Amino acid sequence: MSTKKTEKKTRKKSVRRKIEPKIKDPAFETVKIKRDKGVTFLIMNRPEKRNAMSPQLHMDMNDAVDYLAIDPLTDVLVVTGAGKAFSAGQDIKLYFRGTADDPAARAKARRASNAWRWQKLSRFPKPTIAMVNGFCFGGAFTQVCACDFAIASNTATFGLSEVNWGIIPGGIVSWNVGQVMNYRNAVYYSTTGEPFNGKRAMEIGMVNKAVPAGKLKAEVMKLARLMQEKSPAAVRYTKEAIRAVRFMNEPEAADYLNAKSDALKHVDKEDSRGQGMSQFLDEKSYRPGLGHFERRNKK
Repeated sequence: MSTKKTEKKTRKKSVRRKIEPKIKDPAFETVKIKRDKGVTFLIMNRPEKRNAMSPQLHMDMNDAVDYLAIDPLTDVLVVTGAGKAFSAGQDIKLYFRGTADDPAARAKARRASNAWRWQKLSRFPKPTIAMVNGFCFGGAFTQVCACDFAIASNTATFGLSEVNWGIIPGGIVSWNVGQVMNYRNAVYYSTTGEPFNGKRAMEIGMVNKAVPAGKLKAEVMKLARLMQEKSPAAVRYTKEAIRAVRFMNEPEAADYLNAKSDALKHVDKEDSRGQGMSQFLDEKSYRPGLGHFERRNKK
């Protein structure tokens, strides 16, 4: 009996290995890519520097985000840092002082920095989650704000410390925190430089959830798996719509959202709308207010 069970387990494992293709991702100097059945972890990998963002890290992340944006095996992207930090912000020595006498190098680093942390990440076609596992300072706020979701460890430390060494928050950080925090908190933490933990980050809207450090990855994976069950086209168009209408007045938003809704019907190869309506009205197999339809036409 035990032999038969063992044979069954072996067959299942072999099938699973055939289904999951071997992927040879590009190698980067300061970035790692790890995968877990459709959930891709993009990891800032300078743990000895608390993942401070050097010009090289910006170049690597810029390329990695481009690569994963069109990767068919990435359903959800998780951005995090290696070791005990998410990111300590810009590498003051390499990013600022190291390019001070080289305008071309500074401009190149600045473009790459803004491109991946905001332009590309905020428009990433798949759901994105910032997994804040430790220190998150200064410039690192931008990629947290760019992600669709953010989950932090209770003990993660956030801080806008630029004021402590005589500058304003770098890049577009002031704009970012002005969007995700209310005005009072954005001004308070930017002008005092006072650090705050993951629990406080959740209270002021910087992250969606804060959980014990030991449960952080499990909580992130729970959300990622939920996103995998939803219609990819509907999720993408919904998040794009919400980002866009924040800067519109009501008539502009109404026109945009009507057009976006019509466009979704034409680009959704799974016919999510049709599946959802049929399973609700005809099969009565689910209730939209309590759960999602079953994706039977996965592409």
